[in-house]
Amino acid sequence: MPKIVVLRWGHRPQRDARLTTHVVLTARALGASGVILTDVKDEKIKETVEKVVNNWGGRFFFEMGIPWEKAVRKWRENGGVVVHLTAYGENIETSDVLERIKASGKDVLVIVGSQKVPREFFSEKVSDFNVAIGNQPHSECSSLAVFLDRYFNGKELTKTFENAKIRIIPQKRGKKVVSSDSEF
Repeated sequence: MPKIVVLRWGHRPQRDARLTTHVVLTARALGASGVILTDVKDEKIKETVEKVVNNWGGRFFFEMGIPWEKAVRKWRENGGVVVHLTAYGENIETSDVLERIKASGKDVLVIVGSQKVPREFFSEKVSDFNVAIGNQPHSECSSLAVFLDRYFNGKELTKTFENAKIRIIPQKRGKKVVSSDSEF
C-alpha cells in the first residue's frame, strides 16, 4: 500500500504548538508514515514526537525546517501525489476524489495548513487534489483524521505498533495500560 506523509504548513510556534502536536499525533495514530513541518523548526514538538514513538512504538518520522516548495517538488519528482485538505475542495463524500487518489497507486503527501494558505496551494503546480472533509470551516486535525480513516478504510484503528513500551488494552470499562516491564 502506498505511504502517506503529512506536510504541516504555516506553523507559528507561539500560537500553534498544541494543535500542530495534535496533527502529528493524529497522523501517527491513524496510519501516516511521518510528518514534515515546513519552513520552521520547533524543538518542543520534535521532543514530544520522539518521546511518543519511543514509548508507544511504531515507525514514524518527523522532519522540520524544510521549505514547503522543496518538500512538494521533491515529493512529485519521486512520483508521489499531493493532496491539499481544504474546505473548498472536492467533497470526500459526494465526489469520487478519494477513489481517484487511491487509483493513482502513488505515495500521498497530505498538506494541512495552520493558517490561511497561499492561493497557489489550490493550483496544479502544488496540489494534484484539493479535498474537502465537508465544505464548512473546521479543524485541520479533524480533516486529517477523517481523510486518513477513509483512506485506510478503518484498518488503521487496529494497527499494532511494533517495539511499543506502553500499550493500552481495550476493555469495556476502566483503563488498562501495560508497559514493557509487564507482559503484553
